[in-house]
Amino acid sequence: MAGGSFPRTFVLAAAAVALLARLAFGLGYWVNEALNRDEVEYLSLARSLTAGDGYRYDKHVEDGPVQPFGRAPGYPVFLALIGAGREYVERVPMNVKVAQSFAGAIGVVLIAFAAFRLGGERSAKAAAVLAAVHPPLIWIAGYAYSEAVFWPIGIALALLTSRAIETGAPPGATMTVWKRALLLGAGAGIAILVRAATLLFVPLCGLYLIWKRQWITLAGLVLGLVLVLTPWTIRNINFYGHFVLVASDGGVTFWTGNNALAPGEGDMAANPHLKIANQKLRDQHPHLTEEQMEPIYYQESLGWIRSHPGDFAWLMAKKVFYLIVPIGPSYQVHSARYYWASVLSLAVLVPLAAVGGWRLGSERGRLVGMWLLAAAAIATCLVFFPQERFRIPVIDPALILLASGLWATRTWNDAQGGVNRRAA
Repeated sequence: MAGGSFPRTFVLAAAAVALLARLAFGLGYWVNEALNRDEVEYLSLARSLTAGDGYRYDKHVEDGPVQPFGRAPGYPVFLALIGAGREYVERVPMNVKVAQSFAGAIGVVLIAFAAFRLGGERSAKAAAVLAAVHPPLIWIAGYAYSEAVFWPIGIALALLTSRAIETGAPPGATMTVWKRALLLGAGAGIAILVRAATLLFVPLCGLYLIWKRQWITLAGLVLGLVLVLTPWTIRNINFYGHFVLVASDGGVTFWTGNNALAPGEGDMAANPHLKIANQKLRDQHPHLTEEQMEPIYYQESLGWIRSHPGDFAWLMAKKVFYLIVPIGPSYQVHSARYYWASVLSLAVLVPLAAVGGWRLGSERGRLVGMWLLAAAAIATCLVFFPQERFRIPVIDPALILLASGLWATRTWNDAQGGVNRRAA
């Protein structure tokens, strides 16, 4: 084959490097760091699941000074499965860092497969190396964040999407199309249960399938989603007493990014003035839980948007700027060493992605699932707010895949053209 064969040995070596780099960061450098709010709440849910108390916060959070957010269930389940819920901790447990380091290594293998679809053997090698040593993908494994396990899931979803769309056209392959469409829907549902922000991927993917008139794939996507999400949504209705599709943190997240004080980037942890404003808003409704506050957050934000369209337009412009230029509060809240490592890694990666994406040309269409997922991530940043954690698990892998196009085999188009391009 002109495009070469998948470089399994090289990719596995890159995955080993990725594993060692993540273990070195998590176990050798990022140690004895206090948990932030998200980590505290994720680990609390894991403890309740481990104790058999169901998906609810334990006494350490329930008796705490702040109302916890409603969260998607996938990541706490992961934490419980790896044993991170066995005891109360004040630091990220070692087994979390180890498990997430292995998840990162798996992500390197998956991104190499994705790059192989785009540009052949050399692209697969390039993507594996870039993903193995990309600083944000290394240090995310040291935190108890859902993003640490989501980015490999995102690559897998991109591959499932691209494969399902490829097989949407051939006549006489209806059963194959249905199987891959259902697998796509189930995969999207699992991704949403791990990271609720993935919800925006569904309408974008649906619109793309409508544009391509791939009705069976669209039906399979919807059916797979319903099968995966319905049990959890029913649980939420019974637990909260009203409809909650996945998690109830959408309202406060929307308010954080759309109010008179919003700077256009970063969450409340990166913007202390928003935390103060949020507490004042909550003080106006002292008897409401965080879930009951959700419609109030939306009302406050939408009311401000309607009353101040000019200010909202300026805020959106700032969101676009901070989405492109990594200098917002969510970057500056960290140490100078962290900040410059993040900025410089993007300063290198973005130009490579621009040139590599141009060089790939029409071959970019072989991984349309990744671009749909990246578009959903961008939309999430604009609807809510951009911040580093929203960028790392989707946009960074997308940039790495585009950058791998610099090493694409020139004859890959011919090697994968014609009948092979449309094969199931």
